[in-house]
Amino acid sequence: MKIVIAPDSFKGSLTARQAADAIERGVRRVTPDVDIIPIPMADGGEGTVRALVDATGGRLILARVTGPLGEPVAATYGILGDGTTAVIEMAEAAGLHLVGTAPDPLHATTRGVGELILDALGRGAERIIVGLGGSATNDGGAGMAQALGVRLFDADGRNLPGGGAALADLDRIDCTGLDPRVTRTPIILASDVTNPLAGPDGASAVFGPQKGATPAMVEQLDQALSHYAAVIHRDTGRSVGIIPGSGAAGGLGAGFLAFTDATMRSGIDLVVETVGLKERAVGADYCFTGEGRIDGQTQYGKTPMGVARAVREVAPSCRVIALAGSIGEDVEQLNALGFAAVFGIQPGAVSLQEALAGASRNLERTAEQVMRLLVS
Repeated sequence: MKIVIAPDSFKGSLTARQAADAIERGVRRVTPDVDIIPIPMADGGEGTVRALVDATGGRLILARVTGPLGEPVAATYGILGDGTTAVIEMAEAAGLHLVGTAPDPLHATTRGVGELILDALGRGAERIIVGLGGSATNDGGAGMAQALGVRLFDADGRNLPGGGAALADLDRIDCTGLDPRVTRTPIILASDVTNPLAGPDGASAVFGPQKGATPAMVEQLDQALSHYAAVIHRDTGRSVGIIPGSGAAGGLGAGFLAFTDATMRSGIDLVVETVGLKERAVGADYCFTGEGRIDGQTQYGKTPMGVARAVREVAPSCRVIALAGSIGEDVEQLNALGFAAVFGIQPGAVSLQEALAGASRNLERTAEQVMRLLVS
């Protein structure tokens, strides 16, 4: 018997590795000698660095970079087991969690993201994966580009300050100072966001309010990003404004597409490929996956759905079981999409604090009970 264990993190309680370990302990209580393949997973969002580092035997790197409000912050990224692939979560340098109760969507900058890229290049990275999501910024990736050597000038020839609002004054872009290593290094953007840079479905209108933008700020930022896209097209020849995903992370997607040769990938598909899930799942009889919450929305790019599809592609008879900290509406839809069953792990009505504290124990116990059913 071969069992693949490929969960995402249980947010607020367990990393993907810790979740996989808990499930494995439960399974081995029933079948101690079974062949188990633990593969920590993620979908390109929070936890992607840790999951990929754990899955590939890589290492974490701590760097001090510019935070979203201009102050220094400590940011962690990963070097994967191959020693040449860096994986970065942009939120580590420019995330909403870094601004606390004082968000500033007009002036928040992605400069720290560019500084993380430079740090990775300085350590010999030959390929860079960037997870887009959780941003406090709405600057179209301008700060990131400036950190990499792109110069953005106003009509008086002055360098633009940080933040999305300043892009309204953009007059000219000079890419001659772009770090040449950037042009030689493949950059892959992990995101399932399909919003364009500007307009009613753009970065400012859809995501700006989550970052503290008032309706007036949203209009101001949207106009600034539209102008930014026009100047990018004039000065670089690249049309990035309407590309699906260019609005990801406050337009950081557009910044990468404008000033690097980055490619956009589905987060879960990229992680599946990077950890070699399909190759390692060949011949699997059972697969355990899961995350903190599973509901009908899980089918749209979330980790358990991506795991189920990948595993059943190479092992069609494999039974996929999902374990969740909580179960929401329409979860039964997943049964028609490759899940043999979905189980909640809570033993009863508990507070959120109790649920988080008991996640490992509850996950282990539930995996054991499911395994007893499977082998009975």
